[in-house]
Amino acid sequence: MELLIIYGVVLAALIFFYVLPNRRKAAESAAMLAALEEGDEVFMTSGIYGFVNAIDGDTLWVEVAPNVDLKVARSAIQGKILPEDEKAAAEDDD
Repeated sequence: MELLIIYGVVLAALIFFYVLPNRRKAAESAAMLAALEEGDEVFMTSGIYGFVNAIDGDTLWVEVAPNVDLKVARSAIQGKILPEDEKAAAEDDD
C-alpha cells in the first residue's frame, strides 16, 4: 500500500513539474506564432534574426539583410523581439 502512495506522489510531481509547464510553454509559443504580423522582428531556430515581410499561411518571408528575403516555415520562428517600450511594460506587469 505504501508503494502505491509513493508511485502516486511521484506521478503527481512529474505532472506538476514537467507536463504542465511544457503544455503552458507550447500554448504560449502557438499564440505567439499565430499573432505574427508583417513588420515584426523575429529570430529563428537557426539563430537568424530578421523582419517579417510577408505571410502566406504557414510560410513567411523574412528579410535578414537589405534585399535578402528567406522563405521559412512558420514553425521555424522561435520568438519575437519586443520593442523596448513593450519590454518595459512587460517588466512592469511582473
